Amino acid sequence: MKFDGSKVAFGRHETFALRYSWIPKGFHHINEFDSEDAIVKLGVGKNMVNSIRYWLRACQLISETKPDKPQEIGNLIFDVREGFDRYLEDEATIWLLHWLLATNSSLATSWFWFFNKFHKPEFTALELQTALNDFINDQVVENKRPAAGTLKSDAQLILRMYVQSRGNTKVPLEESLDSPLSLLGLITKTTGSKVFQSKSQARPALPIGIFSFAVAQLMRDRGLKSIPIDELMYSRNNYAAPGSVFRLTETDLITKLEKMIAYIPETHALRETAGIHQLYQTNSIAPLVYLEKHYGSIAKGLAA
Repeated sequence: MKFDGSKVAFGRHETFALRYSWIPKGFHHINEFDSEDAIVKLGVGKNMVNSIRYWLRACQLISETKPDKPQEIGNLIFDVREGFDRYLEDEATIWLLHWLLATNSSLATSWFWFFNKFHKPEFTALELQTALNDFINDQVVENKRPAAGTLKSDAQLILRMYVQSRGNTKVPLEESLDSPLSLLGLITKTTGSKVFQSKSQARPALPIGIFSFAVAQLMRDRGLKSIPIDELMYSRNNYAAPGSVFRLTETDLITKLEKMIAYIPETHALRETAGIHQLYQTNSIAPLVYLEKHYGSIAKGLAA
């Protein structure tokens, strides 16, 4: 979750954007990536098999290196028998995948940069690529910097994954399918314009359980029992920030923190200390508890 200029990765996606079926299908066939049956069972070519493995790693669902092993959060959501959302049917899971991807500075460095360090609300594709290049030259150690083509591929893929397509009959159906992340509305583009937008705004569709998990995970990973609201809003000390990753306004961040406090009572509180507004953890709670509550509530609602 903390950016380190010596631990970065670019271009490992084989130029393929994350697709809807890839996460559950790939997770369910995790033990077969290196087998001769992988191409058949996953229904894609060899390069796509490698891309699926990469996206599972980038979304922190499986181990970063071989042997491929499910991470706890991967099993919690996508386990073929007991996973809460094993076929990616709950939009909350897409918000969760976004958080896990945008906070993975070592395997999805360009995504971490865009959602934590790039704050220009309107930009062109060229401006995006130039800003990413400037960041890499300034913050990434020299022997880890990617080739120009790799950097351009990452910048283009960020847009392809988060901007909903307008429908292009010249593009093959498989290529035109939007990434699930495009549903979140975090990057938009006006028809006929070359300008993209990624603005802070209220995000009522972001479930409190997912938001709360993100905040609790950040505090755990930083070893904090209290954190200034400013550090939840903006990336500080090279850590991710929920306000930036989810493109929230400061007002909506505060609103969601208040809802988080009510979501599981007696675990967090908002206080002002020495003129600084902070979120305090008042009782120990594992971040995954927030996910269990969200998905458990969904399951109860469906059963009812």
